[in-house]
Amino acid sequence: MKYEYSFILRILFCFIPVKLLTFILTPITLYLSYLTLIFYNPIVSGNSLIIRGIPFQFIEACIASYAYYLIILLTLLTKDVRFFDRIKILLLGSLLILIMNVFRIFILIYLVMNFGFYWFDLIHMIFWKFVSGIYVALVWILLVKYFKINSIPIYSDLKYLFKNSLFKR
Repeated sequence: MKYEYSFILRILFCFIPVKLLTFILTPITLYLSYLTLIFYNPIVSGNSLIIRGIPFQFIEACIASYAYYLIILLTLLTKDVRFFDRIKILLLGSLLILIMNVFRIFILIYLVMNFGFYWFDLIHMIFWKFVSGIYVALVWILLVKYFKINSIPIYSDLKYLFKNSLFKR
């Protein structure tokens, strides 16, 4: 596909609504979390897990929708990545985020059940404020190394466009 058309399509896909990601990822995250916590006999009720009478509601932030969205943006805004590699990057990046998110949910619920809400709040804030951003960055670095990506998101496209369009004689 001609570069300009590919670029326009990639930009258009960047406008995928985060609400759509949340809609798709909520049941996946909820039921995988349910399976990891099966020994607590959880009950699924809407977007919540109820364990020993305590409801754990899965909201957009719990689903980590923006972490997935960031991987999507980084992948789509990176020049010179073949279509199938782009799909692989999205799938692998999403899988890594999903695994970490379900692990995070497991740890947090385990803390509530065994140590109370103080430790839940403390560890939840650490995950939310520090670990999540660092983890997404590390996932992106891993994907860049694994797929041998040499382009810089946004910058490489802009450099190409300026070089081949604006200054063309």
